[in-house]
Amino acid sequence: MDDLDPEDAKLATLARAARARIDAKEGAAVRDTDGRTYAAATVELPSLSVTAMQAAVISAVSSGAEGIEAAVIVGEFPGVETASSSAVRDLSADAPIYVVDPAGTVVERLP
Repeated sequence: MDDLDPEDAKLATLARAARARIDAKEGAAVRDTDGRTYAAATVELPSLSVTAMQAAVISAVSSGAEGIEAAVIVGEFPGVETASSSAVRDLSADAPIYVVDPAGTVVERLP
């Protein structure tokens, strides 16, 4: 996680922990414009499917966040689902979204 500043590295740690806690496909964490953090894992139920990033953004919005400062998604994927990046973009047009592998290496930064 040397590619991240200390605040974004905290997001990566939270996202990795959320993923590991339930052995989920993905983990994600966001920091709102007030500095509060929210982490979540992928939810796949028969009646509900939410990406980890969507779940983290839902948590932020339901807690009163009005914007996202930065976001991290952790998993083993060829790319980030549009639904994940769109959830962040709904609150912030320019927040960096870091894609991190399970070992903690940044593999991509979405504009």
